Amino acid sequence: MSDFHRPSRRAVLGGLTSLGLLALTGSLAGCGRQNEVQLPAAPTAALPIPPLADSRVEDGVRVFDLAARPGTMDLLPGFPTPTAGFNGPFLGPTLRASRGERVRVRVANELDEATSVHWHGMHLPPEMDGGPHQPVAAGDTWEPEWLIDQPAATLWYHPHPHGETQRHVNLGLAGLFVVDDQDTPAGLPGEYGVDDVPVIVQDKMVGEEGGFLLDTSGNEIGILGSTLLVNGARNPFFEVSSQRVRLRLLNASTARTYNFGFADSREFALIASDGGLLASPVPLASIRLSPAERAEIVVEMAPGETIMLRSGRVELGAVAVPAAFGGEDEFDVLELRAAGELAPSPPVPGTLARIERLRVEDAAGLRDFRLADRKINSKEMDMGRIDEVVRVGSTEVWEVRNTNPYPHNFHVHDVQFQVVSIDGQDPPPELGGLKDTIYLEPRRVYRIIMRFEDYTSAKVPYMYHCHLLLHEDEGMMGQFVVLEDGEPVPAGIPATDH
Repeated sequence: MSDFHRPSRRAVLGGLTSLGLLALTGSLAGCGRQNEVQLPAAPTAALPIPPLADSRVEDGVRVFDLAARPGTMDLLPGFPTPTAGFNGPFLGPTLRASRGERVRVRVANELDEATSVHWHGMHLPPEMDGGPHQPVAAGDTWEPEWLIDQPAATLWYHPHPHGETQRHVNLGLAGLFVVDDQDTPAGLPGEYGVDDVPVIVQDKMVGEEGGFLLDTSGNEIGILGSTLLVNGARNPFFEVSSQRVRLRLLNASTARTYNFGFADSREFALIASDGGLLASPVPLASIRLSPAERAEIVVEMAPGETIMLRSGRVELGAVAVPAAFGGEDEFDVLELRAAGELAPSPPVPGTLARIERLRVEDAAGLRDFRLADRKINSKEMDMGRIDEVVRVGSTEVWEVRNTNPYPHNFHVHDVQFQVVSIDGQDPPPELGGLKDTIYLEPRRVYRIIMRFEDYTSAKVPYMYHCHLLLHEDEGMMGQFVVLEDGEPVPAGIPATDH
């Protein structure tokens, strides 16, 4: 195993010292209080913008190159923090392609251990999904290729090695994959890095020798860190040059759920969720995002003003002791600084997308999923077991519930689902679009509906799992195959070199 992931396990806190998070994460997530890192109260670093990945067209296919490699970053003076990233020391470039394009990604693994790259939220064949059945050995290259056939959306990519996902993502192996679509309405902010801004949010637990720690000291949900990174930077600000700015929010943390809003409680327009644009903008003052969820918001600013994007107290549902799971934490995320003169921006369109509503009466059946401890339906993950069999072309309703008094969420590979109901009631407007991940408040019943199209395999499954990565790694994951009508069900999944 490589030294790049072997930090000291002695904890030191840094980051959110003035906001009360120190005491909470120190006492509840197992962090010690010695050698606290005092950061300036005011933002000190310009927000880094992940570069758009270079690409080229070969025989009609858009080709990207990604290399997973070790790196370092400076978080503590004199103690370089071991990290990992794609094409750089931390995080990765933003891949961008359009609906209707074929893409190929040449993934080189320059680490000294196996990893994988999962295209989170992407509709694609299971062999290209990048889950635990597609490991990339140290020194090897993997070249998945697929047709992009889904609406414009903010997707992302990250490792998915069985039992090691939390560690790999925590080191920094993640990036955005933006899908464009010619049906996107005019008028939305769309100049990448100018008025269309990626905001990748992660919390870290940092050891006194600079390394990222994984020690949760008994916290049931995993890492609740006290160092906040946004696009890899602490205490960042962004210089706004237009009247309206679009923020593509990604919760890339391994366990923490955020409640994003502005310090002055101003209203913003939610325009998109995981799988793309909503039918129409939803006015909100805050948006809850659990790990892996995304939201696109548009906020209006006045010339010369400064506003702070924050994470406030988050409604976690009927959890025991919300403070133990970050529910009472409040902290700054990103300062927006408007220029003295702002370029005019058109109003957000009243109609954003046409979403085909799937009908419950068309569903082939109802499947039940109960998440408890580290199991789904009382089973821990088994790479050789087929948990569910789906027929291609079918529409299904899945009923999902969290029976623990602490947080879980639920992610389904390949498909974008729609939320039918929560405890039998219509979902709130912010859950009215396409989703691939949903937070599960304890002891509530979520019904989601999805259609399985195009791709089948009797040998390679897709995953469903909790995206709190400690839970996923410890067994809270299952797998399903999509088969043709009448195709016999295999006895299991063939072994792979994972």
